[in-house]
Amino acid sequence: MKLHFILFGLLSIISFALAWTKEDYEIFDLVSAIEATEGKGTTFYSWLEVSPKATVPDINKAYRKKSMQLHPDKNQGVKGINERYARLGVVAAILRDGERRERYDFFYKNGVPRWRGTGYYYSRYRPGLGSVLVFLVGLTSGLQLVAQKMNYKKDLERIERFRTKARQAAWGVRMIPQPGAKKVRVSLSNSIEDEDSPAARYVDMLVEGEHVYLLGDDEPVLLDASVAPKPSIRNTWAINLAKALARKVLPQSKASPDDTTTTEDQAVDTGASAEEDTDADGTDAGGASTPGGSKVISASAIGKVGGRRRKVAPKKK
Repeated sequence: MKLHFILFGLLSIISFALAWTKEDYEIFDLVSAIEATEGKGTTFYSWLEVSPKATVPDINKAYRKKSMQLHPDKNQGVKGINERYARLGVVAAILRDGERRERYDFFYKNGVPRWRGTGYYYSRYRPGLGSVLVFLVGLTSGLQLVAQKMNYKKDLERIERFRTKARQAAWGVRMIPQPGAKKVRVSLSNSIEDEDSPAARYVDMLVEGEHVYLLGDDEPVLLDASVAPKPSIRNTWAINLAKALARKVLPQSKASPDDTTTTEDQAVDTGASAEEDTDADGTDAGGASTPGGSKVISASAIGKVGGRRRKVAPKKK
């Protein structure tokens, strides 16, 4: 739901940015320049010392008075006086023109937008190819990191849901802890109706106190938050690409322990991804899938999520 709001906000900003014209950009520049030289909060009207409802004759009179004060001949040696004098003429011209004044009044009442569109900034700063590439890399990596955080939150919710189902199956609906370890079968379906379906899938789990273990063809795997891959900037495409290029350039014999660990992690990730491939109805050759369609059927599959397995054998009574 939050993603929808973010997309809606971005589309709104883009629509406003596309609606701004060349005249609007001129007003943006003037507002910034006047605040820089005459003081923050200075407007076209306050600079000319007239009311926002001033008539054209009032504006002409105020302009003549102000132009005499800022005339370069009377302010020789004053830094930036020529630019200020020329700027005053542009401001007066805008306020004399009905259409342009109406446009300025809109920004005068609602404020000048902070984000003025890519066209505005590009036309004024004209970044080079390198700057554009750096910006795009940073933007896409940031978006990927946001997606990782969203997926991490969903993974935690899914894990907690399975843990709750396992406890309910072992202890009953009232969730009163029972001594000893108990093996249960937990449905991977979202609803009770789906559990009665012939296509419903189950997974074996072991409940011992507050701990829930996933059973499979390997050692039991403790099912907790450590199973979910945590979001990290190191897992974005830009960092992974840099690591891959570094491994190709640097001699293999001088590879650091971190490089070896990363290679092993990628191999494990690939194995986990292969086990999690599903067909159109969310099942695979192993026969089980999660409610979202991704496979969580064996201890080896879930334990490898995130690149590392956490093997914790339950205590023997």
